[in-house]
Amino acid sequence: MTDLRIEKLADLLVNYSTAVRPGDRVLINGSALAEPLLRAVYTRVLAAGGLPLMQISLNGMDELFFRHASDEQLQHVPEPLKLAMETYDVRIAIAAEDNTRALTGVDSSRMVLYQKARTELMKAFMRRSAAGELRWTVAIFPTNAYAQDAEMSLEEYEDFVYSACLPDMEDPVGYWRRFSSWQQKIVNWLSGKKRIHVVGPGTDLSLNIDGRLFVNCDGRYNMPDGEVFTGPVEDSVEGHVYFSYPAVYGGREVTGVRLWFEGGWVAKASAEKNEDFLLKTIDTDEGARRVGEFAIGTSEGITRFTKQILFDEKLSGSFHLALGEGYPETGSKNESAIHWDMICNLREGGEIRVDDELLYRNGKFVIEF
Repeated sequence: MTDLRIEKLADLLVNYSTAVRPGDRVLINGSALAEPLLRAVYTRVLAAGGLPLMQISLNGMDELFFRHASDEQLQHVPEPLKLAMETYDVRIAIAAEDNTRALTGVDSSRMVLYQKARTELMKAFMRRSAAGELRWTVAIFPTNAYAQDAEMSLEEYEDFVYSACLPDMEDPVGYWRRFSSWQQKIVNWLSGKKRIHVVGPGTDLSLNIDGRLFVNCDGRYNMPDGEVFTGPVEDSVEGHVYFSYPAVYGGREVTGVRLWFEGGWVAKASAEKNEDFLLKTIDTDEGARRVGEFAIGTSEGITRFTKQILFDEKLSGSFHLALGEGYPETGSKNESAIHWDMICNLREGGEIRVDDELLYRNGKFVIEF
C-alpha cells in the first residue's frame, strides 16, 4: 500500500513547487531507490500536461565512475545533459542514497577536476533559474542511509522528512503559501539594508549587502524549505567564522571548519577532520574562496542536525554561508564550479545585527514578523 504522504509530496512538488503547465518539458532526476516518489511525480507531471523525461540512476554508479574514469571521462559533460539544462522548462530532482559515504575514499583532486568541467553547466542553471526560464525543485526520499546519518530509525526519519515537507497534511499548498507570506515580511525588512554583522562562538563576521536582494525560500526550489538568503558584495566579507556543524560535500564530512576572510577572500582555512579535502575544494577556482550566499534558517519544523544539507541549512537558530557560485537573482557576481553550504549554530550566544540594529539573538528573531 502506497504511503499517502508520498502522494501528497509528489502533488506538492509538481503543482506548487514547480507549477508544471501543459507543454512544459520536465526533466525528472532520481535514484532507483526513490521509485515510489518518482512514480508519483511522473504520474502528476502527466496529469498536469507536462512532457516528462526520466533520468534514473542505479545504486553505486557514482562510486564506479570516480573509481574507474580517466581524466578525459571525468571532464566529459554529455551533450544531452547540456541540452536539457539549456532548454528544459522544469527540473525535479529526488535524492536517495544507500551509502552517503561511498565517495569518501575518492581522491579529492579527481572530484575537483569533475566539478571544474561542469562550470558552464552550473552557470547555465543559475542564469536560467534567475531569469525564470527554469523552474526547479529538490526533495529527498527517506532511506536507511539518511536515517543512520540522522541517528534515527527509518520510521522515525520518514516521520521527520514528511512532517517537515507536509506540516499541514490537509492543505500542504496552503501551509507553504502562508509561510511564504510570513517570510516575505523578513525579506521586506532586509530590503535596502547595507551591512550585516554576525557574532557567535568562534565567529565575528561582517559583510556588505548594499544593492543586493534577499530571496524568500518558500518551497519553490527546495522541499522542505525555510530560509532567506542573499549574495554579499564579493570583496566585503571580513573576519572569521567557526562552523559548529560538520560541512558535508561530495560525500565527504569535514568537521570543525574555520575560515578567516580578508577582502572577501578566504585567506586561511582549517578543519579538524578532512582538512586536505577542504583546502583542495576551495582551490577549485578563483570564486571558490569567496562567498556566494549568506542565509538565515527559519524552519521551525527542522529542529535537529541530520547531515543532510537540504534540511540542515533550513535549521531555525542557524545561519549559513556558501562558498562558490552565487545566485544571480540576488545580485551576486561570484562564479565557481562549487557551491558549498556551511552551517553555524547561533542558539548559544549568537547575534545578527543589520545596519547596527539587532535582528536575531540566540537563534530567534527579536523583531516581530
